[in-house]
Amino acid sequence: MGIDEHLAGRLSMAEQHAHLRERHSRRRVIRGGVAAAGIVAGAGVLGASAYAGGETSAPVRFPEVLAPPAAAHVDGALVAPFGRHLAFGADPGTQMRVSWQVPLPVRGPFVRVGLRPWDLGQRIEAEVRPLHTAALGKELPAVEQYYLHAALDGLRPGTTYYYGVGHRGFDPALPSAYATIGSFTTAPDPAQRRPFVFTAFGDQGVSYHALANDSLILAQNPAFHLHAGDICYADDSGHGKRDDTYDARVWDQFLAQTESVAARVPWMVALGNHDMEAWYSPNGYGGQEARWTLPGDGPDPARIPGAYSFAYGNVAVVALDANDVSYEIPANRGISGGRQTAWLDRRLGELRARRGTDFVVVFFHHCAYSTTSAHASEGGVREAWVPLFEKHRVDLVVNGHNHVYERTDAVRRDAVGRAVPVGATTYPERDGIVYVTAGGAGKTLYAFPVPDSHEGHVKDLESVDTYRWVKGAHKAAETVEWSRVRYTGHSFLSVESQPAPSGRTARLVVSALAENGRRIDHFTIARTAR
Repeated sequence: MGIDEHLAGRLSMAEQHAHLRERHSRRRVIRGGVAAAGIVAGAGVLGASAYAGGETSAPVRFPEVLAPPAAAHVDGALVAPFGRHLAFGADPGTQMRVSWQVPLPVRGPFVRVGLRPWDLGQRIEAEVRPLHTAALGKELPAVEQYYLHAALDGLRPGTTYYYGVGHRGFDPALPSAYATIGSFTTAPDPAQRRPFVFTAFGDQGVSYHALANDSLILAQNPAFHLHAGDICYADDSGHGKRDDTYDARVWDQFLAQTESVAARVPWMVALGNHDMEAWYSPNGYGGQEARWTLPGDGPDPARIPGAYSFAYGNVAVVALDANDVSYEIPANRGISGGRQTAWLDRRLGELRARRGTDFVVVFFHHCAYSTTSAHASEGGVREAWVPLFEKHRVDLVVNGHNHVYERTDAVRRDAVGRAVPVGATTYPERDGIVYVTAGGAGKTLYAFPVPDSHEGHVKDLESVDTYRWVKGAHKAAETVEWSRVRYTGHSFLSVESQPAPSGRTARLVVSALAENGRRIDHFTIARTAR
């Protein structure tokens, strides 16, 4: 983003933000709010209350967003919405957040929703979150982007809804716009204990490989998707160096690419190092707050919006912001002041005690356990969070950051608790936790220091010489025995939850699929249903 390399090596994200603003700002900074519509109360969704915004009726507050320049009026009929993406609220059975983008300012944006595609009777006004990006690099123009969000509350669990997004002059309920109507299904009542699938990956970006993975994910018919960070790579280096090119227009490409899936599958994101964009706010997340509406039930949504939780059926999911504990890339290290880790301890305890929750899945960006030559393992995660995962008997941890697929045996106290070869079943309470690096979503692939070993090509090793990151952004060599499956290729994770009556065995069947659909790994996590 134009920060001198010697500065980027020691500046925090907040200091990088101040440096960029001093160098590039030419317009008045709007502090503590957006420059367009805030929260607008709307009519109920099929008889229930609804509003645009977050989990409460208080206005969403952004850190620092530059006001966009005034634009000439364009007939709304000529402005087509794009980049639709869904996200759960804190309760996936009754809450859905609908987000999208328009290329120009529009008047009166809204969502229509109903139980039939030809009867979108409820109309909920939307919130506008404009985003201005200065010309931050050579030959890059200033960019104006307009993100819109609407919150649908009071929905019925286990119900399919149809929706359309629009604005004055563009109404999805009109025959000319029928092709833009989408659908989503809310989470079922947990008491019904229905089987379902969810998918996961990290490090996607914009590429043919990313598009191929999206298409294959849609074919799994997942209930939701977990994106483990490094979402679009508008900031391509992730370090803020002199030759770093930050191009906000990549977000337009990314959201258009992802719409085919995310317009019907809730796209739940964690934030990685490439998702810290220093221009927009001191914490680097102002741009992400404009683009996404996440559950907002975490320890500090204003400071770390990427930490939250939700429960779907018999699976509880926790998203974390690993930038807060990273030794390797410390720009936001300590940003939560310890609140995220304290919340994690408390929240995992609550979820594990929750009746009907059989499995707890945690996802975030930086790898707790990996052996690639690029990033390997994050010692900050191991020190801060792995003891809590073990304390609360987490069942599965999903990471990105390393652009490969790698899967551990069941790990306990940094060692193998039990070997989990391809096709095996593991019991977390007895064996330990399996950690999966699913970073092959679409970006250029990394390499392992040893040969691949995966389904159909098993090459087991007794140990791997690798390293982990320690304080001061230094590498500490280590020899590990927990690296079970390694695959250098684009891929994603597909997880099928198989509930069971209380006292019987519930299962998570975990599969890794290459972008051509070939299975490269599978194993089962089992627990006694509660």
